[in-house]
Amino acid sequence: MAVTQRRPGHLLTPRTSYTDCPPDYKFMAELRRPSTPDRAGRSSFSSIRENESVLPQTFTHSKVSSYTGGEEAVDESNSPTESTAPALHMIQTQFQPPVTNPSSKLLGYWSPADSFRGWKQIQVRGKLASKSFGDLQALNQLWANVPAPKVIKDGLNRPGEAPLERLPVEILSSIISLLVLDVPPNGVLRRNVDLMSLLLTSRTVHFATLSTLYSRITIPHSRIFHKFLTHIAAHPTLGTIVRRLDFCHFNPSQLFSTAAERSKARNLTSETLLQCLELTPHLQEFLAQEYLDDDLNTAVLGKIFLGLPRLQAVDFCGCSSDTFRDSFSAIVTPDWPMQLSLRRISLHKCFTLPSSIFETILPRLHRLTHLDVAGTRITDAALASIPATARITHLNLAKCKLLSARGLIDFLATHPAVQELVFLSLATDARSHQLFDADEITALLSVLPPTLKSLSIKGSKMDASHIDQLRPLTKHLEELAVGRSLKLEDINRLFVPDDDDDIEMQVDWVPHTLKYLDLSDFWGSDLDLNYMFSTACAVLRPFSEPLEVVEVAEDVFRRVAKSSAALGRIGWRTSECGRRGWMVRQVNSNGNTTNNVASTTGSAPARDDGRRGWKMGADSWGMRKIPVAQAEVGGMYGSYMFGRQL
Repeated sequence: MAVTQRRPGHLLTPRTSYTDCPPDYKFMAELRRPSTPDRAGRSSFSSIRENESVLPQTFTHSKVSSYTGGEEAVDESNSPTESTAPALHMIQTQFQPPVTNPSSKLLGYWSPADSFRGWKQIQVRGKLASKSFGDLQALNQLWANVPAPKVIKDGLNRPGEAPLERLPVEILSSIISLLVLDVPPNGVLRRNVDLMSLLLTSRTVHFATLSTLYSRITIPHSRIFHKFLTHIAAHPTLGTIVRRLDFCHFNPSQLFSTAAERSKARNLTSETLLQCLELTPHLQEFLAQEYLDDDLNTAVLGKIFLGLPRLQAVDFCGCSSDTFRDSFSAIVTPDWPMQLSLRRISLHKCFTLPSSIFETILPRLHRLTHLDVAGTRITDAALASIPATARITHLNLAKCKLLSARGLIDFLATHPAVQELVFLSLATDARSHQLFDADEITALLSVLPPTLKSLSIKGSKMDASHIDQLRPLTKHLEELAVGRSLKLEDINRLFVPDDDDDIEMQVDWVPHTLKYLDLSDFWGSDLDLNYMFSTACAVLRPFSEPLEVVEVAEDVFRRVAKSSAALGRIGWRTSECGRRGWMVRQVNSNGNTTNNVASTTGSAPARDDGRRGWKMGADSWGMRKIPVAQAEVGGMYGSYMFGRQL
């Protein structure tokens, strides 16, 4: 008997009889099972099989007597010409009596025998074709009516559901941050006009734009500061977004020609600066410089160090006025908390601060990572007082005349806080002060950590024996500033193996990783330009790559600048900024070095852009001030980093 089934898709399946099925499915063998203890037999038994010859979800039904005596096949089609199919036996079952009455034959139940292998193990026509309930559920989901997705026409997005607005806030803020302009070309025109337009786009974009616009505040002149202060005073919620106050671009002469005019305007004073700090309780970075030192009184400094619990970075670059010194000395007392939240601190060229300031502050910086005290009165005792829990990666001790060579070597060799240094500057001006002699340099080079990327020992007295100690360092250093008393022939040994080295050493030679080399301690005739431009010197040759920048002294640079044509023929050019001058390897229009022949065909990798995480936003090589915030280089900080001598 054929049965018509209705599938979930409401399609009628064709009627199927046994005469339509393959021969193996026309006949059903007698199905035997043990007699039920409490009953001799049942009236009928229905067998259901999947019909694989037609559409899925159709079945073939047949009825077989449950107590037929013989194994004779039953032909439901009444066709006398069909042959008898092989007998198929039903799975053996067993009767399970109840646990409470094992002798009862009425209350038990039937279960598959121990030999039952599961429904999926039943073979049909020589293959596993049975389906479990889970399979049927999957098929039901496949054929179920799934509602069609709602089609939204282009340009008809509901408010807040545009593709741009559905982006995560972090990604949307990163996109919007690309429109931020810290300083306009002349510092006075309106800034961030594009961001102002985004504020009017939608609520989602408005919120993301506000976060970008107010998270990092750059103040190029006092009128901008007054406008910003007025706005956050009227809307205090905006002040909670601020994470950075950056005054490194501040220049009072843009609006006022004299200090008296600036004071009369009352835009940026110690009172308004303190009010600004009160309205930005979540501030994390405060970047000042020498033009603000008179406004950093005791109230402002007290708020910075003790009133901003989330503050992580401060920079007082160049602040050296008497007002700044007296205010700093007044607030720093032994009563301070034993731990400060600061991680990055720069007192670069704050040479008027007394040594007691450092001996009081440094022991409280348990999470210190960046310390720039170049040109200050820091002492060996202050350095040794840095907590062992600090993890200093950037350390600038250039021109610190109160430090001793022995104290520095012991500090670098034994203190736990400086075992992962990345940037280390111990430079001095050899014309006025010498920190390390040749023997002390030997001891210093032996204790430097392998994590270093930038090392400056400018101003130290060196000799040719130190090249053997510098060679292993050049395999991981990217910046190196050497001292005086060396010859250019000694420097050449950093780039090529010695001629008298054995063959194995020359074969195993590991190339250097230097990008920047400072030879500014080679004064006058100390730098042999004839040798440098010859083929015997490897410094300016193609095989000295990846070396890109060589810094020279002022008088040497003037001589090199007169030979710019000869310099260009070997693939180099001159560059200068302030009182510093460099020879820079040239690149072609594709951004590849001109010395690399393969680069002109496009097969060589593009030139390194100089960006490194440890440089905190700087692209150029040879910075002499440690940045304490991830930002583009500019303003007063750019001058101290790349435009000034030590």
